[in-house]
Amino acid sequence: MSDEFEFADKGNKIIYETEAKGFNPGLIVLLFVVGLLLIFLVGNYVLYSYAQKNLPPRKKKPVSKKKMKKERLKQGVSAPGE
Repeated sequence: MSDEFEFADKGNKIIYETEAKGFNPGLIVLLFVVGLLLIFLVGNYVLYSYAQKNLPPRKKKPVSKKKMKKERLKQGVSAPGE
């Protein structure tokens, strides 16, 4: 049995198995993508809040005369000229 383990004594070189230092490349990519997503969402929120404060409200589309007649007939009010 002592013959099996002599190779460690003869070489006088001990190899230590250590884990690689630093971040896993997959983790770096994941953090990068999550960071970009957060920047995108925060930027959208900032633009939305700015638009709500500073831009005027949208103008409503003009209602056509046909639709106005239909609405008046539904309400029971006769359209003028009829």
